[in-house]
Amino acid sequence: MSGVKLRRLSGDELLVLHEDACRVYAEAFAGPPWSEDASAADRFILRLAGDALRDGFTAAGAFRNSRLIGLATSWTTPSPFPSGRCYPQAQAALGADRTAAWLCGGREVDELALATAARGQGVGAALLDAVTADAPDGRCWLMTSVRAGDAHAFYQRLGWTSATHPAPEGAGIAVFLGPGHPARSAAAHPL
Repeated sequence: MSGVKLRRLSGDELLVLHEDACRVYAEAFAGPPWSEDASAADRFILRLAGDALRDGFTAAGAFRNSRLIGLATSWTTPSPFPSGRCYPQAQAALGADRTAAWLCGGREVDELALATAARGQGVGAALLDAVTADAPDGRCWLMTSVRAGDAHAFYQRLGWTSATHPAPEGAGIAVFLGPGHPARSAAAHPL
């Protein structure tokens, strides 16, 4: 992480950096498996304004020469468990009881995005730690695409545990529990 400075950010501070945040988001999610177009970064910034108001919202930015090169956002997962976005897939994979016990009230990592030039330098690990280190009782978690093999390997290297396992056709989302999550040992191991 040579020359990189990490900083916790409020939602307002991150929104002020919207041009850099859009650039970082677009670089992070333009390629497979996400293959998002440039408008996805604009939607992220629009969504961020509302996300910053969520209970427990936490953000961090990585800067090189005062330029944003990575960002992470998280918040406290509400109860009852949300019904939009990919949440129903997570609940279907875990079941209602485990979803409520393992995810609700935990620190949910929503976004982890790195500019291409920031990859492979420990920036992603530092950002992830910055938004999860103070999670209550170590209860942090995240969702990602089951097709994101590099992301899965990254999270596993950092001690995160897959709590769901992909269908044979490789569609859907995967839920990972953080290294200090008390339910890690109860998560089903792959066959």
